[in-house]
Amino acid sequence: MILLKNTTFINWETLDFTPADILVEEGLKCKIILNPDPKIIAESKIPIQQIDCKGKYVSKSFAVGHHHVYSALSRGMGAPAKNPENFREVLQYIWWTLDSALDKDMIEASALATALACAKAGSTFVIDHHASPNAIGGSLEIIAKAFERVGLSHLLCYEISDRDGAGKAAQGIEETDNYLKNNQGLVGLHASFTLGDQSMKQAGELMQKHNSGVHIHVAEDKYDQQHCQKTYGKRVIERLQDFGFLDSSKTILAHCLHLDSKEAELLRNSKTWVVENIESNLNNKVGYFDGSKLGERIFMGTDGMHSDMLRSAQSAFFTGQNHDNINFPSAYQRFRNVHRYLAQNDFEGDGENNLVILDYDSPTPFNANNFLGHFIFGLSSNHVSDVIAKGKFIVREKKVQNVDEDEVLRFTREQATRLWAKMQQATGR
Repeated sequence: MILLKNTTFINWETLDFTPADILVEEGLKCKIILNPDPKIIAESKIPIQQIDCKGKYVSKSFAVGHHHVYSALSRGMGAPAKNPENFREVLQYIWWTLDSALDKDMIEASALATALACAKAGSTFVIDHHASPNAIGGSLEIIAKAFERVGLSHLLCYEISDRDGAGKAAQGIEETDNYLKNNQGLVGLHASFTLGDQSMKQAGELMQKHNSGVHIHVAEDKYDQQHCQKTYGKRVIERLQDFGFLDSSKTILAHCLHLDSKEAELLRNSKTWVVENIESNLNNKVGYFDGSKLGERIFMGTDGMHSDMLRSAQSAFFTGQNHDNINFPSAYQRFRNVHRYLAQNDFEGDGENNLVILDYDSPTPFNANNFLGHFIFGLSSNHVSDVIAKGKFIVREKKVQNVDEDEVLRFTREQATRLWAKMQQATGR
């Protein structure tokens, strides 16, 4: 167990500030105790690690609502073979070129790099959407093991798609089925415009078989809607509803930028959750997120751009001033809604003994009354000093505890070099 002494606990739901010593139990479904009876400490038969947190703040750790492990080795890579002129070409010349080049070592390196970045930025739970069409079998287990080495909990899926042919789609379905037999996870789908009815039908059957939901990109670009209307005579949300995907509270719809009023109403009246990824939308020039008509079931992700959820929340707030109805409370609510999604659906790994310690020495008063102002304008991942997952330190004084970070980074750089060379070879450059 861990005893965090002389700190201030910030309740993530009420935002109450409580001066406290905090006893942190170790285990998957264990608790924290504020200001425990000294007898509990004195008489404990379990060793207690005592940490002086004077001047620091403790709250629930963070979670990433939509990530892409496969993008982790892209930082600094060379330009694509063709400068993309639209969103489909961004996919074709960048991301589909990259994910097609991944092998198992590259996937492991990508997952470890992602896990390190998430942990050091305060997140202990990651919802990931993976693609590696030439290394599908076993890819989710590789990611899961890498996350668990660092100390992160997870909710994974493989991106089923028909874009590489029926054989690859079948492998994606098989990988999903095999993984969900023994792990919590979701049924991953790329987007409506790369999925025929047969793959959608099989995904729905998998969802029912494993009592799961789907995780799919929705109307990220206008092309998704145009393709759906031309090919199926309906809009994307209507198509998803026809396959039963909106019936599960586990379903996650990523992006949802280009929806009409009927689709927004269908979403509000469904059980599904929407995940906002504002920086990715800006980078891809696909539009601006507007949650004003989508209801309260919205949380936030990074879409593989980075692993810093504080940064995502602040970007959503600032961009949303001209395009959304977002304010201080709703920005924080979306930032924290991922915990409500996980709890509602009984996913494990996001219990109350997942904590972040913030070394935030503000030049102005910091309290319950003005927390939200500090959340938007003051706090950053630089203030994350320690992270506790399931009652154990996974980051201590800014250093990852469960793996040798230098060794991991040597491995990730080696694999990034291999990946970039393979991508250049594939494009004839």
